[in-house]
Amino acid sequence: MTAPRIALVTTAAARPLDDDLAPLAAALQAAGAEVALVDWDDAQADWSHYDLALLRSPWDYVQRFPDFMAWLERASAHTRVLNPPDVVRWNVDKHYLGELARAGVAVVPSRYCEPGEDVEAALEAFLAEHAAVAEFVVKPCIGAGSRDAQRHARGERAAMRAHLARLLDAGRSALLQPYLERVDEHGETALIFFDGRFSHAIRKGPLLRRGEGPTAELFAAEAITPREPTPQEHALATQALGALPFDTSLLYARIDLIHDADGTPRLLELELAEPSLFFEHAPGSAQRFAQAVLARATGQDLATPA
Repeated sequence: MTAPRIALVTTAAARPLDDDLAPLAAALQAAGAEVALVDWDDAQADWSHYDLALLRSPWDYVQRFPDFMAWLERASAHTRVLNPPDVVRWNVDKHYLGELARAGVAVVPSRYCEPGEDVEAALEAFLAEHAAVAEFVVKPCIGAGSRDAQRHARGERAAMRAHLARLLDAGRSALLQPYLERVDEHGETALIFFDGRFSHAIRKGPLLRRGEGPTAELFAAEAITPREPTPQEHALATQALGALPFDTSLLYARIDLIHDADGTPRLLELELAEPSLFFEHAPGSAQRFAQAVLARATGQDLATPA
């Protein structure tokens, strides 16, 4: 039997930044796989050579979104891409939060603004709706790593309006959210699942700091520590996974939660495309994930029970 051939899909700028690449490659090789690190935009890459292309860190896709989505279609015609293209297309656009909210999932309150919309009217309506909130977040609907996201005080209306207008004028849909202040103390809880089963969780410190503009890097610097999720956090993460509009169990999922003023967890983001999985903070997690990847690469998950 030949060794399964697995491409870990990344990009040149992300290779030195992706802390998951080395432990995952080592775990896959130890389990008998042939592993290659391949940039998604490598014109010489032969995707048919691989049994599976695993989206790891193609973190410049936002700046080159049409090219990346075209690549996703081409690559998936030649090999199995995970998570699947339909999941990636759905997940890279934060309009999915509205879909999950309509399904009853407790998400951070959100208002969408679309290109062509009256910026002043949209902003004033949102501020009036959240009259007791002191700070807000403006972010693009298609974005990653907190790029182009910024925290604004209520009194900074000119800066907030300019930020929102900048996104809409560039043809990008935007998301307005109240800044839930408990994140400054409690941070975020990210729960990580492999094949629908909980693996581990981490705490991320607050990413958007008062008075700072959007990061110019691929992603904002993160302070990571292990965390044991509460039963309420675990229940919300499980509910969010159960509300996904897909019939199959996903190879990987990361559910990012923060708490509101009452200490109730709310979904901030659902990461199903190219999330960091923080192997170094959970001993054995790279090996567990490698086994799940190998099962997909060898088609075991597609086998019909006897």
